[in-house]
Amino acid sequence: MNSKYEPLFESLTLRSGIQLKNRIVMAPLTNFSSNTDGTVSDAEVDYYIRRAKGVGMVITACTYVTPNGKGFAGEFAADSDEMIPSLRRLATALKEQGTKAVLQIFHGGRMCPPELVPYGEIVSASDIAPEQAGAVVPRALTDKEIEALIHAFGETTRRAIEAGFDGVEIHGANGYLVQQFFSPHSNRRNDRWGGSLEKRMAFPLRIVDEVKQIVNKHAKQPFLVGYRLSPEEAETPGITMADTLVFIDALAEKQLDYMHISLMDFWSKPRRGVESTRSRIEIIQERVGHLVPIIGVGSIHTPDDALKAAQTGVPLLALGREIIIEPEWVEKVKQGREAEIRTTVSKDDQARLEIPNPLWQAIINTPGWFPVVEKV
Repeated sequence: MNSKYEPLFESLTLRSGIQLKNRIVMAPLTNFSSNTDGTVSDAEVDYYIRRAKGVGMVITACTYVTPNGKGFAGEFAADSDEMIPSLRRLATALKEQGTKAVLQIFHGGRMCPPELVPYGEIVSASDIAPEQAGAVVPRALTDKEIEALIHAFGETTRRAIEAGFDGVEIHGANGYLVQQFFSPHSNRRNDRWGGSLEKRMAFPLRIVDEVKQIVNKHAKQPFLVGYRLSPEEAETPGITMADTLVFIDALAEKQLDYMHISLMDFWSKPRRGVESTRSRIEIIQERVGHLVPIIGVGSIHTPDDALKAAQTGVPLLALGREIIIEPEWVEKVKQGREAEIRTTVSKDDQARLEIPNPLWQAIINTPGWFPVVEKV
């Protein structure tokens, strides 16, 4: 291995006691490839095994905590104890590759397709539709339903523990339900769950408390809890960096194992709310990085990209689309074969890369997903 990349291979022990063998994480990537009954498919397991060997931690695609939270066709379920064997199969397959297995837990809220949820009823913090063509106006959740959802996140955490995962990541990013409560765009409530910045933080913080309580009650060995967030929204009103700085201060007090900042570009700068001469991730790292490890993600493709990102002080780096293109990314860097790392994919590569067909169709039919060339 080229010695300059050694910082990427340092181990890291998280607050829970979970030790990561290196600083590279497989980002949570929706693959649309589970069975119709909500169980993990053979193709999905093979896809994860192929990418799990080198990284220090795999964060799975999101799994829904209640039936009305299913956000994608082909999303695997964790909403009942009947799903524990399916979850165990995935956790076991990942851990057998020498990585830590983290289950991302989720509810889609107003972003759920009506055809995927019971009675086609979409729910959210308020009856405000997302700003996109054909969007459905959701029904605002009642106080009782909100309490039930908090409990559901806890129950899914218990299932993750029983299935043998090493931790859970609360999905509070990308416009889904947990973020919808924090967002002034989707949350127009005037009760204890909304109306001020502090009240908009109540639902996500209660979920963190519930999840950690379940871990303390049920986990017999170290079990991590992470939180993923998107630092800003494009909508007006929407989440600003100023809002997020208040929120991460509160999250940093929750004794989390990490905070995962969801970005398309690691180096992107704030839209509004704070000075914009530095990147969002650098501002967040300076603010709370001494209290909780930060995971950075977004357009990291080459080892030099990763090294430059690490030099900000952000201790963990997630590879998303790049690890679909290059499953052996970590191994190639470790073996001094970084010149062989691919950053494009060919239309002939599906079988070689063990990419399930639903994900492959999304890749080749979505402009800008990542570079697709005729031949590599």
